[in-house]
Parts: sequence; C-alpha cells; structure tokens
Amino acid sequence: MSQSEFYYNMDTGEVEEGKQSSGSELMGPYATREKAASALRTAAQRNEAWEGEDQDWDEE
Repeated sequence: MSQSEFYYNMDTGEVEEGKQSSGSELMGPYATREKAASALRTAAQRNEAWEGEDQDWDEE
C-alpha cells in the first residue's frame, strides 16, 4: 500500500492529494493533509528564524 502525499497549492489555497497541479504552484510534499494546510505558516516561521540567524551572523 503506497502512502499519499499532500501538497499546498499556492494559487488556490487548497490542499491537494497527489500532484494535481503544476509543480510551480505547489509546496510539498507533506505526509499529512494537516501539514500541507499549514505550509504557509511553517514557511513564514522558518523564514523568520533564518532572518534572525542572518542578523546574528551580520552582527558578529
């Protein structure tokens, strides 16, 4: 039995099971529908953390 992959479609804001749209529109794959649904929030949190690390690096 193969496990489904989920993608967040940045154009529609919807979660897709499997690749249904162009790869340029998708974030993923994610193991669960819930993780795909929170893709933008996760990306924003990671970007914030990286920006903080960059600022710390620049200050050294």
